[in-house]
Amino acid sequence: MTKRYGSATPFERLDATFAPGKLTVVTGPSGSGKTTLLHLLAGLELPDEGDVILDGVSLATLDRAGRAELRRRSVAFVGQTLGLVPFLGARENAELGLELRGLPVEVVGAALAAVGLAEHAERPVSELSAGQRERAAIARALAVRPQVIVADEPTARLDGANALALGALLADVARSSGTTVICATHDPLLIEQADAELSLGSS
Repeated sequence: MTKRYGSATPFERLDATFAPGKLTVVTGPSGSGKTTLLHLLAGLELPDEGDVILDGVSLATLDRAGRAELRRRSVAFVGQTLGLVPFLGARENAELGLELRGLPVEVVGAALAAVGLAEHAERPVSELSAGQRERAAIARALAVRPQVIVADEPTARLDGANALALGALLADVARSSGTTVICATHDPLLIEQADAELSLGSS
């Protein structure tokens, strides 16, 4: 597939497959199209040429509402802007994500424990550190048990120990549940946990 922004072409005729049960990292220098690719994979944007097949569905055949419904059903997207509600706690943010999907909220505790936030679950997100907010967003994604998790630089705000632990967690989630996990990253600690790497060239 190809994506253009005016005279800039982040990538052209890109052909890639992201396998279930694998953690795949998308790497490359700044400006190489990593975030753009994640947006395309999640149906937030459409390519100018080619198509994205998600859960067996051609995104090119769906309108905006259809793509939003497919995301709600199959995708958890963790962007660089985390989209957390600042006056709610980490638990409430995760529960809100489940309630919007009509899913039971009982799994939230396990998701928060998996990212090391159990003891901070009730603190307003506005009072959490940047790294804790990142982990709260990952917990929200894990709780919905999607078929695909797409995360943009998920370890950028974490220290080395937490980055390594989060990478191991994402890899384990992929392998144990069959989830397709795709992360854009510069972080060697996350890259070393991955099953596959897609390297994008500079724009």
